[in-house]
Amino acid sequence: VVVAIADEGGNLKLCECMDNSYLASRDIAINKAYTVVALKMPTSKLAALAAPGGSLYGIQYTNGGRIVIFGGGDPLELRGKIFGGIGVSGGSAEQDTELSAYGKKIFTEYFVC
Repeated sequence: VVVAIADEGGNLKLCECMDNSYLASRDIAINKAYTVVALKMPTSKLAALAAPGGSLYGIQYTNGGRIVIFGGGDPLELRGKIFGGIGVSGGSAEQDTELSAYGKKIFTEYFVC
């Protein structure tokens, strides 16, 4: 699994790769973190909007191909302001979604204290 954190401008701030993670997962995780900041929504929500017939169908072909339309990305926000995004890649879409949601939860708990 690879975990990436972007700041509020979509700029990469952290990328951690587990041993033997897929090479492709690095770019995917980074782009998931970018996507959630750029569009201000989790990538799992974007998946439904970008499906055929959806209001954002084809959006993955914009922004130089950086938009990711499947789960594993969550905005990191406090008091309604987005401070950055987390992107996770390397597992199934469900696993990536669970891990990014957990990362968001930990971020929120850490900064609320």
